[in-house]
Amino acid sequence: MDPDPADLTALQAAFDMDSRQAPLGWKAVRAFEAEHGIVLPEPYRTFVAEICDGYAPGPPFYGLLPLAEEPDYWGDDRPERTLAEPFPLTTAWLWEGDEDDPRSAEELDAALGQVFDHGSIVLGTDGCGMDWHLIVTGRHRGHVWNISGEGAAPFGTEFGYTTGSPGFAGWVAHWAAGKPWFDVT
Repeated sequence: MDPDPADLTALQAAFDMDSRQAPLGWKAVRAFEAEHGIVLPEPYRTFVAEICDGYAPGPPFYGLLPLAEEPDYWGDDRPERTLAEPFPLTTAWLWEGDEDDPRSAEELDAALGQVFDHGSIVLGTDGCGMDWHLIVTGRHRGHVWNISGEGAAPFGTEFGYTTGSPGFAGWVAHWAAGKPWFDVT
């Protein structure tokens, strides 16, 4: 599926040329996809191949990470991420303080591991463990989610937390317009 040309034009306009990291090129994007058994969703796929692969000062607050990078604070002792495994969530989940969850501690840890490590790439962080993920496999492929130590929520008007359009292009447009991420009161 080809990206919407209007999305690519808007993405180019949102990212200042002086702060962009060089795009990866199609050969590197295809190699990443083959290595992980996925195809990146558009327009992010074309964005990292042709426009830029990483950006500071944002979005999010600490900058857009290059493809395949993870936040520095994650460390080197994390389990290997499995991008080809479907992202498990379709609705928001606030797990902190959820005493009604019937799962055992081991089952809950396994479920949380899937949320953090299956079917998504990390776009970047707003700090304090609030990371933005682009879902690359599963029912929410192409959507952006905020995943933190307390819970996970999808970005986009259809989910009720924001007035922003869903997906990578909508997430960037919301940021470029200077709007707060969660602007529904």
